[in-house]
Amino acid sequence: RRHTILVAEVSTLRRHLEANHRPEYMKWAKSNSFVSMLPKDRKSQKDESQASRQTELNLHLKPVAPKERILPYTDDRFRDAAIQWLIATDQPISALEHPAFKNMVNLNACATNGVRIPTRKVTREAIVDMFKEQMKDLRSRLLV
Repeated sequence: RRHTILVAEVSTLRRHLEANHRPEYMKWAKSNSFVSMLPKDRKSQKDESQASRQTELNLHLKPVAPKERILPYTDDRFRDAAIQWLIATDQPISALEHPAFKNMVNLNACATNGVRIPTRKVTREAIVDMFKEQMKDLRSRLLV
């Protein structure tokens, strides 16, 4: 005699029906206009619905970064920007009269499409290179 275990779980029952009574279940489901709930049938139904669903474009679209808009030059805008720079960087008012600042402004005035400001890393490397050149020049002058 076979020992029988009773289980009241639906998923276990479905797996049992699929493995041992599939033809009878399918006949009953068809005669009662019932959609099969057997695990393999449910999986194939799910796959069909996924395949028939319209694909979305959202996954392929990427936001475009807005381009930086450069305002045309006016003396008032330059004055305001210079004052904001003085305040933000805690510079003395005399910094606007410094020859190096004037040279930088005059050089940038020739730019037609705005100015690309170097990053900290690039600026640091340029300062180190300038320092090394100055030291070479100083050494060559002192070793006369």
